[in-house]
Amino acid sequence: MKKILAGALKIIKTLQGAGFECYLVGGCVRDALLRKKIAEWDLTTSATPAQMIKLFKKAVPTGIKYGTVTVILPDGHRQAGVGKYEVTTFRSEEKYSDGRHPDRVHFTKSLTADLARRDFTINAMAYDPVSKTLVDIFGGKKDLQHKIIRAVGNPVDRFKEDGLRALRACRFAAKLNFKIEPKTFAAIAKTLSVAKKVAVERIQGELLKIMETEHPSIAIELMRKSGLLKIIMPELTSCFGVRQPRPYHRYDVYWHSLYSMDAAPQTGPVLRLAALLHDISKPECKKGMTFYNHNVKGEKKAEKILRRLKFSNAHIQKITNLVRNHMFEYQDEWGDAAIRRFIRRVGKDNIEDLFAVRAADSAAMSKTIGLKYLKKLRRRIQKALKEDHALKVTDLALNGHDIIKALKINPGPVVGQALNYLLEKVLDQPELNTKSKLIELLKHFHVKKLKEPRRGRSTSH
Repeated sequence: MKKILAGALKIIKTLQGAGFECYLVGGCVRDALLRKKIAEWDLTTSATPAQMIKLFKKAVPTGIKYGTVTVILPDGHRQAGVGKYEVTTFRSEEKYSDGRHPDRVHFTKSLTADLARRDFTINAMAYDPVSKTLVDIFGGKKDLQHKIIRAVGNPVDRFKEDGLRALRACRFAAKLNFKIEPKTFAAIAKTLSVAKKVAVERIQGELLKIMETEHPSIAIELMRKSGLLKIIMPELTSCFGVRQPRPYHRYDVYWHSLYSMDAAPQTGPVLRLAALLHDISKPECKKGMTFYNHNVKGEKKAEKILRRLKFSNAHIQKITNLVRNHMFEYQDEWGDAAIRRFIRRVGKDNIEDLFAVRAADSAAMSKTIGLKYLKKLRRRIQKALKEDHALKVTDLALNGHDIIKALKINPGPVVGQALNYLLEKVLDQPELNTKSKLIELLKHFHVKKLKEPRRGRSTSH
């Protein structure tokens, strides 16, 4: 097994020295056997939380109901700059009315009982680094060798206990490139009613973790086959079997979306979600072999999906922006004003992300569209940014207060309209971005556009 962190070893020796059992457990044992990097070192013990707190100077009862104490040592899993180890009392569990948490937890002295409550055999192994003993009651090591995800005991029972486990099975299959054992996979479809109970925030968390795997398409397809996808993202299931025109497309909309997601950078889960959703409205926009306005409708549908899954406003804004703009076409004939308008429309902080989604989109086609134009566009964008011309209303040489004063109007929507009017002029002619010239331009805006009464005038007739 990989080198055990000093803190983990200290906890185990301290508890064993006090007469208790203590083991490394779960994911750290699995990942050590797979020779993968270990993210967290979790431990399990026969000691109760109260007994643990007495043994360690810095121990916090972070999950006292479930027997979890966090021991703080310098080399532990880093959270907010603090090294932490989670140590949990051996326990058994009864009933799961909400499909996620046990109604009753019983502390026990039995390691076997504790391992029996866990989700998959590959996560139900314990290791004692002092005696160098691996406790593998359910055949987890063998399943690791055969690359199998198998539920501990009866898979239907395991998935009824916790509806998130079905989604985790799909994630582990993608993360490890394993197969889900047939009975375990069949149990997902039998327990979808429990999966429906899982809090949306937990589902969102699993989706983001799926996006971080090498091939998230493995998990998404398992979700589709099992019925999970129809619960979580039914809009994507509607893309299955929707044909696209050749020679550019070999795959239907569903598989093209999945392969685009796979092709997006693995370090960017938000980009991968954008790639997954970039064609989400193609089924409803299809006429013949053309998908009219699918990017515009896709923006709205993507927002609806992401809000339902309770993604942050920042994530929603980023992803919907990329969905809306993924269809851009660049021509060498574009003038400098067109480049500036492109930057304004997309946002300079989103340009590289948009290029990444476009490259992923192209990679998922049977005949790629070629990406040399992106290099040309990037050079022109860099040039435009170096010139430091106004690209948004806050770059203008005047602000809303100046407009209110110049036009003698009250604060209101007209101020924003005026700023946008001036920005359009400046995008065409950057030299107009001086306060005096913009105020002069406002006279034309006032004559042609202004609908709001002047300050102080009565609105009644």
